[in-house]
Amino acid sequence: MASTASSDMEKLAKARAAVGDDYNPSEDEEYMNDRQLDYFRILLLDWKKSIHDAAGQTLQSLQDGPIREPDLNDRASSETDWGIELRTRDRQRKLIAKIDSALRRIDRGEYGYCEVTGDPIGLKRLIARPVATMTVEAQEAHERREKISRDD
Repeated sequence: MASTASSDMEKLAKARAAVGDDYNPSEDEEYMNDRQLDYFRILLLDWKKSIHDAAGQTLQSLQDGPIREPDLNDRASSETDWGIELRTRDRQRKLIAKIDSALRRIDRGEYGYCEVTGDPIGLKRLIARPVATMTVEAQEAHERREKISRDD
């Protein structure tokens, strides 16, 4: 894990140097050029780092000790809060897998293109959801099929 983190930090530093601080992808550029790929690499690595930092804070809070609320209502409220916190961390753990997958797609040159149609996903969608793997249209069709199969 530590080697992965240091590798991520090296990639992040290299991408930051290549992109610069004031860069924003533009529709006027060639789609998924090196600078755009570095921009999305930075976005994904920063996101991953913030998730790891938050998980570390949660872990530290858990290690600080059990819930010792004397009042039963306060204790129940604290346990509910911890349950929500742990579910959030579980969702973020799954998100890290998606971030890692997106970083692998950048390395393979597949990032930014729909896994179903092969069409460009689009800069606006990728900025809003950097782990997106499908165009809006393909995602909507996928969700419709999923809903139909769930209703059967």
